[in-house]
Amino acid sequence: MKKFSLFLCIVVLTSLTTIAYAQSTITGKIIDSDMNSALPGANIIEKGTTNGTTTDFEGTFTLNSKSSSGEVVISYVGYVSQTIAFSGDTDLGTITLMSSNVGLDEILLVASVAVDRKTPVAVSTIKAEEIAIKLGTQEFPEILKSTPGVYVTRQGGGYGDSRINLRGFSSENVAVMINGVPVNDMENGAVYWSNWAGLGDVTSTMQVQRGLGASKVAVNSVGGTINIITKTTDAEQGGQFGATLGNDGYTKYGMTYSTGLSDKGFAATVSASKLYGDGYVDGTEFSGYNYFLSLSQQINDAHRLSFTAFGAQQEHGQRYNRSTIAELKDTDSGPQKANKDWGYKNGEVYHQSYNFYHKPQISINHLWNIDDNSSLSTAAYASFGTGGGRRDEGSKIGSDDYRLGSTGLTPIDFDKVVEENRANGVNGSTDILSSSINNHEWYGILSSYKNRINDKLTVSAGFDGRYYIGSHWYEVTDLLGGQFFLDNESDTYAFGKPLQVGDKYNKDYDGVVTRYGLFGQAEYQINESVNVFVAADVSNSNYKQKEYMNNTIVGSRESEAVNFTGYGIKGGGNYNLDMNNNVFVNVGYFSKAPFLDDVFLDEDGIIPNEKAVNEKVFSAELGYGFRGDKLSANVNVYYTQWLDKSLGGSLGTGESLFFYNLQGIDALHQGVEVDFRYKATEELTVTGMVSIGDWQWKSNVSSEIRDQSGDVIDVVEVYAEDLKVGDVAQTTFALGLDYKLASKSNIYIDYNFAGDNYSSYDVTNRGSLDLPDVWKLPDFGLFDVGVRHSFEMGSFNATLIGKVNNAFNTEYVSDANDLDGTASTAQVYFGPGRTYSVGLNVNF
Repeated sequence: MKKFSLFLCIVVLTSLTTIAYAQSTITGKIIDSDMNSALPGANIIEKGTTNGTTTDFEGTFTLNSKSSSGEVVISYVGYVSQTIAFSGDTDLGTITLMSSNVGLDEILLVASVAVDRKTPVAVSTIKAEEIAIKLGTQEFPEILKSTPGVYVTRQGGGYGDSRINLRGFSSENVAVMINGVPVNDMENGAVYWSNWAGLGDVTSTMQVQRGLGASKVAVNSVGGTINIITKTTDAEQGGQFGATLGNDGYTKYGMTYSTGLSDKGFAATVSASKLYGDGYVDGTEFSGYNYFLSLSQQINDAHRLSFTAFGAQQEHGQRYNRSTIAELKDTDSGPQKANKDWGYKNGEVYHQSYNFYHKPQISINHLWNIDDNSSLSTAAYASFGTGGGRRDEGSKIGSDDYRLGSTGLTPIDFDKVVEENRANGVNGSTDILSSSINNHEWYGILSSYKNRINDKLTVSAGFDGRYYIGSHWYEVTDLLGGQFFLDNESDTYAFGKPLQVGDKYNKDYDGVVTRYGLFGQAEYQINESVNVFVAADVSNSNYKQKEYMNNTIVGSRESEAVNFTGYGIKGGGNYNLDMNNNVFVNVGYFSKAPFLDDVFLDEDGIIPNEKAVNEKVFSAELGYGFRGDKLSANVNVYYTQWLDKSLGGSLGTGESLFFYNLQGIDALHQGVEVDFRYKATEELTVTGMVSIGDWQWKSNVSSEIRDQSGDVIDVVEVYAEDLKVGDVAQTTFALGLDYKLASKSNIYIDYNFAGDNYSSYDVTNRGSLDLPDVWKLPDFGLFDVGVRHSFEMGSFNATLIGKVNNAFNTEYVSDANDLDGTASTAQVYFGPGRTYSVGLNVNF
């Protein structure tokens, strides 16, 4: 018996020893090869098991294995996976994941991507994995709504009609770049997101650089830079097909395929998708095709070429005209969905306001690795935009007498208009639908040279050249039953002529912009902790306008060329106090040329505006960052002084729509931003931000008021000094919870708050010092909920994503134009209520 007990003890001890020996701890740190930055959220899975973990904010991880040896698989969306063996307790050290995108190096060199704890700017980075789970049926810019300083709305709610503001600046003063190529409109700086509706499918990384930013183009932005890097071409063979269904008939399906990198250095990626739906807002039906093609060829060790083409052909109904809160609430649809700009014709939905556009962008990138220390990246690109927006001519369409109901927000009775136009016979149509066509051709070249002089000094310089011609005219789209239409513009050659569908009238002109400039930067690494830089640029903007509609001459009239020279200088530095703490500072001043729309105030005029001058901007920022094992946080304080700004816009609706242009107005934008990410447990991650702005106009100016024909109908004094900058929430707050349900499943809840949101205002009502403040919109907060689950579908990996936005169906006003400082007269848009989507992606 004693011998048996002794034997049993030996067996137990041996087993315990074996179990203890079999347990292993694997540690390491994962970084990005392109930006040398940590990859938080990378997946580490013990091969052949479900045992896994993810990296923290510093890219570090610890994985406990029950095996004495084996392999771990390290993966991250957009990067080439690695399989690494371990034996016992193993420290894998720093593991560098290579981007799965071939041809990315030349894009990053041009795109000026900021590097954490090195580039002295306030920056937020959103990667493909986050876009995949949070986009759903949202507009692409809405991915950024939890970013400090950002305010995003869908405006009227039509597909692709969203807008974004950064630190109180609208998109006209926020540089938006795709693979380093600028996409802001060359005439007015606007960004039309419907042109880029497919970006969510192909974006690898989206980076928001607030303030001066790290952009190397020769024309500076004021509010910041949104840098979108697409997937270029994947080094690994494979693909994905997916489908998404959502509220109001939202349907999207598509596929992406990559050949992988061949032995001869060639790789190709193609992506295409189709989407359509009824739209959340009444009368905003939409359909579109998104496509993306990328080809890359490694010519030799020194040269690589890549070709990229992408675009989104789309058409959608719009809610163009705003209404009062009372009008919107007095509808069957409710204030969130009600829309006065659509109706029925021959029993089918028909739109008074409608947008249709296609803007493909093509670029060829060449990377020349001259030697171990220097390289030259050049992007030649072209963009061709065709399309426009539908509007009405006349006084009947949209009036209460031509509605299929008792209020002005019921559908339009187009059949009644058709009947009356037919009855007019030889007198023609009194009311028609027309299209404002806005086509363009845009060619550019952006070249950047970088040379690492020594271990400490790196210099870069480049050229930014662009040529743009935008063609604009009105053309008859639908005579609505009549035989012809007579234009009432007496100073055009179309006046008095019976116009048919396709005929031009009212306006026909070209805006021509030629812009070229040089930029340079020197970056000096003083030691391992301190990095400083200084950058400068100079550019020339050449504007001309050609007009073809004037009836006093035969042919066209052309303006003289008007030139504006712009320049800028900025500098800053980052100091890593230790492994966890860093501080940075940047300061800059630049003189920025006005837009073409500010130089030629009349659409059909050739006389330049003598009051147009360069805008001047001074900006300074101080930032602090903390990077710990569980907590990552940033604090930024900024001050931006804006002088001699030009500000144009429109107010009113229908026949009472008019346009204003403020010249030489000053503004001050200052504020503080805090954001953090905290890994509370292995399963729970908490994110949040607070952004408090104080944005005010600082001067009084006068403004010309023009009607839809471009004629000056009034000049008013605008007392704007100390008024809050409107059309954007000055206080925002966000809090997010992400909980890992299992190794391949997670659920998240996001809360976003917007407050201190002041209306834009009617300049004709600001002609006295004794006026109330503009109306402030009610504060609001929204909850979003989403869940993701990955699983195996046969031999394929699949991911199911479900998402609900505005989960509690909160009613809120997102945009407003003030008339007299009261809520009762303000012209508003309501934001969308509860929306949802369910998507399935299958990888092969």
